[in-house]
Amino acid sequence: MSEERTADVIVVGAGPAGSAAALVAARAGRDVVLVERGPFPGSKNMYGGVVYGRVLDDLVPNWTEQMPVQRWVTRRSTMVIDGDRALTIDYRSGAWGRPPYNGCTTYRPDFDAWLADRAVDAGARLVTSTTATGLVTEGEQIVGVDTDRPNGRLRAPVVIACDGVNSFLAKEAGLYHHDDPAHFTLGAKETIALPPATIEERFGVTGTDGVDIEILGCTEGIPGGGFVYTNHGSVAIGVVLGLNGLASAKIRPEELIARLKQHPAIAPLVAGGELQEYSAHLIPEGGYRTMPELSTSGMLVAGDAACMTLAAGLWLEGVNFAIGSGALAGEVAVGAHARKDFSAASFARYRAMLEGSFVLADHKRFQGGPEFVLSDRVQRRYPGLLCDLADGVFTVTNPRPKPGLRRVLSRAAKTNGVTLRDLARDGVRGLRVFG
Repeated sequence: MSEERTADVIVVGAGPAGSAAALVAARAGRDVVLVERGPFPGSKNMYGGVVYGRVLDDLVPNWTEQMPVQRWVTRRSTMVIDGDRALTIDYRSGAWGRPPYNGCTTYRPDFDAWLADRAVDAGARLVTSTTATGLVTEGEQIVGVDTDRPNGRLRAPVVIACDGVNSFLAKEAGLYHHDDPAHFTLGAKETIALPPATIEERFGVTGTDGVDIEILGCTEGIPGGGFVYTNHGSVAIGVVLGLNGLASAKIRPEELIARLKQHPAIAPLVAGGELQEYSAHLIPEGGYRTMPELSTSGMLVAGDAACMTLAAGLWLEGVNFAIGSGALAGEVAVGAHARKDFSAASFARYRAMLEGSFVLADHKRFQGGPEFVLSDRVQRRYPGLLCDLADGVFTVTNPRPKPGLRRVLSRAAKTNGVTLRDLARDGVRGLRVFG
């Protein structure tokens, strides 16, 4: 890139959204440049969960045989922690460990490089160690990007911004209106090396099966949660923390991870492991209500840049929504070239396509999830209430008679400052959010 270059489509960011967009557009015969600021795709990314890969069924046929999978998740647990107590709902399914599968763990550098390679195989040009520093415009039309390369201007009638959370390009285009820190969380994790056989013994799985544990009550009052999941030869453990709460608490994420590793329910799972990596990443958890405008003349926005992370308590998903939105952005880019129309009106079909897919359908349906899950009672009171309820039910009181479930619930609610009206109100609210 020693001089100004042109293309049909410029995709900024070689994460899942960007690579999916580049793959679709290049496969349709368009000249695509995929710009990545890291030395290779995935070098600057992390996440704390599972990839739900069925979105790849049409995009990369036989992906289950190609993708660099660590473990197929066959066991999903939700754990509630209060003090040294833990209450866990555990579900496992053998069907999740065979095609068509449900989800898997994978190392992000491996996964991102693999998906970017599929775009390159389709004809996209991958340019690494290059940062898009700004938009090139003609009037109100976006016609390319400037980069930090000498004479590194790139021109194209379509720019797809997949430049990550708090997107610089979307902000420059005037599309971002919800950048309040309250809409973002910080995900921090440690990757701890353990022998595969040890992982399988401790987590109760065999072969390529894996486990994903989501945790509530481990953030010491900071809105958020925790997680533990298994790779082939390592265990990832971490926390997701609301930015405002984290700032007020004046505690570092690694301190919370250290305490989580010492919890009686977690310590036996990671004991004796060797720390391989510590990483952190900003997550857009505001959901549907805080998304930026998704298109303008000459530009589309996808993935984390469009705040497409579903953080609704029962689900914390992002990679699948990034791939889905990126693929649709690539389709819209191809269609715009066919019509030779790169106007805002032409690109407005992108949102309509997203609304008709799982990407915005799920976000819209569960748009109240983040606010509900991060509410004070759910975060601070219900972990103790649930553990007190379990304690009251399972503690044998001989020689005294058993108290009965109604009395146990009433006592647990009172102890944790929750009224029966609160329980009823939150029950109705939860049904509205998740029903």
